[in-house]
Amino acid sequence: MNPYQSYDAKIIEIRELTSREKLFTLRFTDREVEEGFTFKPGQFVIVDLRGYGEFPISLCSPPTRKPIQLCIRRAGRLTRFIHKFGEGDSVGIRGPYGNGFPLEKMEGANLILVAGGLGMAPLRSVLWYAIDTGKFEKIYLFYGTKSYEDILFRDEIIYLLKHGEKLNCHVKLAYEVETPSCIYLEKGFSEKVCKGVVTDLFRGEEFDVNNSYALICGPPVMYKFVIRELLDRGLSPGRIYMTLERRMKCGIGKCGHCVVGTSVSMKYICKDGPVFTYWDALSTRGLI
Repeated sequence: MNPYQSYDAKIIEIRELTSREKLFTLRFTDREVEEGFTFKPGQFVIVDLRGYGEFPISLCSPPTRKPIQLCIRRAGRLTRFIHKFGEGDSVGIRGPYGNGFPLEKMEGANLILVAGGLGMAPLRSVLWYAIDTGKFEKIYLFYGTKSYEDILFRDEIIYLLKHGEKLNCHVKLAYEVETPSCIYLEKGFSEKVCKGVVTDLFRGEEFDVNNSYALICGPPVMYKFVIRELLDRGLSPGRIYMTLERRMKCGIGKCGHCVVGTSVSMKYICKDGPVFTYWDALSTRGLI
């Protein structure tokens, strides 16, 4: 297939998640493309705004559910433009690109999902895939956010705080800015919600490090502290996976803007990633 080929997709629903993020639900206009489009959690697509530009974005819906969904933050010229689109408008989609999370090798093990801010979007794909398939021992979601108003997929997070254990999913939430809504949420889930940073959520939790994998996505500053917490608990660097979706560019490694490392160890985020292990980070300068 032509890696540059994009396919028309119609926006069938737009939900405002926060003041900056919107959830776009899209369906390909070609039925064969819609039925045949498959991907792995952690992969991304290129959104083509015809005649205006294109940008990469992770798929936030799981491959077990259709149609596809994209969580897009209003940040730059292109994302501000698509935030003006309405239901019924069309865009181009090409992909999927990247390696995704190797969830097949993780089946039967515990999944420790650690998300910060917008990092919840790509990990949502993993979360619901794991819940839908039931192929994992136990699912942990530790989510750090700035405030109640900044919680992505708020209805889903609150639902899992209430009923997650029935779905084999243990969810904990940390917030930084104290608001009446956060205080109310903490009173309702005192053992699962706290004021602090995402690493505070590890307190009181025990994992079998020989049968667990950690999947991380969030702001760059978060990785250092989360990885230190995991290593201190004895988790192997090869069992710690990070998605560097913030550094994706063209999707096929042609523009060269995603290259990191040296001649000894060089990586293309778009082609070799965006998912890497901590071992990769140790051997590739500038990866994180």
